[in-house]
Amino acid sequence: MISFSRKRVKDFKDYYKNLSIQHIISISFTAVAMVGILLVGISLHLRYTNSAKEMASENNRAVLEQVNMNLDSYLRNMMKVSDSMYYRVIKKTDLSKADINYELGLLYEANKDYIVGITLFSEGGKVVDGYPLTQLKKSVDPRDTQWFSDAVNRKENLHFSTPHVQNLFVDPTFNYHWVVSLSRSVELIFEGAIESGVLLVDMNFRGIEQICKNANVGKDGYVYLIDSDGELIYHPRQQLIYSNLIEENNTKVATFEDGVTVDELKGEKRLVTVKTVGYTGWKIVGVTPMKSLTAGYYETRVFVIFIMIFALFILISLNMFIASRITNPIRALERSVKKLENGVKDVDISISGSYEVQHLGKAIKSMVNQMHILMDNIVLEQEEKRKSELNALQAQINPHFLYNTLDSIIWMIENESYEGAIIMVTALARFFRISLSKGKNIITVAMELEHVKNYLTIQEIRYKNKFTYTIEAEEATLNLASLKLIVQPLIENAIYHGMEFMGGDGEIEVKAYIKDNDLYIDVIDNGMGMEQEEADELLTGENKSKGKGSGVGLRNVHDRIQLYFGRKYGLKIISEPDEGVIIHIHMPCIDINDVQKMEGLK
Repeated sequence: MISFSRKRVKDFKDYYKNLSIQHIISISFTAVAMVGILLVGISLHLRYTNSAKEMASENNRAVLEQVNMNLDSYLRNMMKVSDSMYYRVIKKTDLSKADINYELGLLYEANKDYIVGITLFSEGGKVVDGYPLTQLKKSVDPRDTQWFSDAVNRKENLHFSTPHVQNLFVDPTFNYHWVVSLSRSVELIFEGAIESGVLLVDMNFRGIEQICKNANVGKDGYVYLIDSDGELIYHPRQQLIYSNLIEENNTKVATFEDGVTVDELKGEKRLVTVKTVGYTGWKIVGVTPMKSLTAGYYETRVFVIFIMIFALFILISLNMFIASRITNPIRALERSVKKLENGVKDVDISISGSYEVQHLGKAIKSMVNQMHILMDNIVLEQEEKRKSELNALQAQINPHFLYNTLDSIIWMIENESYEGAIIMVTALARFFRISLSKGKNIITVAMELEHVKNYLTIQEIRYKNKFTYTIEAEEATLNLASLKLIVQPLIENAIYHGMEFMGGDGEIEVKAYIKDNDLYIDVIDNGMGMEQEEADELLTGENKSKGKGSGVGLRNVHDRIQLYFGRKYGLKIISEPDEGVIIHIHMPCIDINDVQKMEGLK
């Protein structure tokens, strides 16, 4: 036997000496590698046996930490929904004057994958507003629920309920969801007074269920969720527990501190990991049976583990290299798109990488250029549309002036009052010289008041002894910019609808002044007046009358001012029957020398 062994060794030495250097190096490194694998395998086997528990514990901690992060993010999103609804809408809205259904709908649509509904209750349990359902069942009183009483009794906190079927509301689809209710006490404003109420956000339980269900704590392990009292919020075998078919140590686990504990249930040892969700008091519990930790000791082979780790290392390195070559151009393109989203106009779109990525960059660059062209065209179109609307409104008023003035001149000539007719024609000429103003829409306050004076000169002759008038203007207002033909239509209304049937006691006052850094021109008469409601309808267009007194002239002046200066400006009418009418013209203070800077007017 010894001689046989020596012969085999001698044969191997002879064979080894006759090999090429390539084969020698290959065999030498293979032998070294095999010895290394064997030593590493033995070492790993010994360490694996002793560290399996530690690895499982660390894995469970990491998994629970991830579940905690996901659950924390989910709950914080729901808290943000509640905070947004309360602080941005409810606290700023007088619910006696406006409803919040639109805001509720927007918030619900933006988060409908995570929430079932949002409802606002009064302290008496009545629904103030909600979305998508608001009709309570007749047999249900929200005040009997735990989430409602928690919100009312502890007003400073947000409250999370245990899972339940939300069946408060009448649902035409008869689709009642499992939810976790987030409730809080809120302050409601009704006619300026503050009342208490409760804001309810029903979270879809599927979101919490999915977070816990996807957690992996070993082949036979699982994760469940309890509240601070040990009540189950989620458990993968929840129905079996409720049916008393299996047991769980949830009440006992509720007393455990955060960390890893070896627990026993029905003689079976289990590795229990606990993590508390801070502001809710809930506890995430990961359970791994101890037998599953040792099940694969003798099934695992060291050589396979080593090869897998080595292959994984190679694959990871290769993947990282290839991925960086592919993703770097895409990330550069994404950064360019984010700049566009943030409003940066001139962005250099990155074009690099493979053909497909370069083509995408070129397409985005072309799209951005087209978008800028379209935006510039839209701005120009809107500008032209706005100017056309101004001209159209003014065109409606000018014929109205001319027809009434010519009627007055004809009336004077027919009555052989030639001197008065000459005065009226002269005033008419001055009137239209200012009306034309070389095509300008903006003139000075002084010119607008002179225009009114010419008009009153004509009307005073026509309605002799019917009324008197005064025109007053602060010196500082005379050189301010005013829209053309905005005071005369108001004077015309005052004469036709206020002075025409008076016996000579009519008075018309025109005042121009500055108040709160804005320009005001008031037209005041002591005519017949009207109800304030009727006066308001003249500007809103709700007055359906098409005859005398329909307010078309007033409304045109109001619309012209708002089209040119903005919605905060325009006319305001104050009136009482038999007390007369006060019309405030409200415009910004703009010096006539600066008017060319506004919208390119010359």
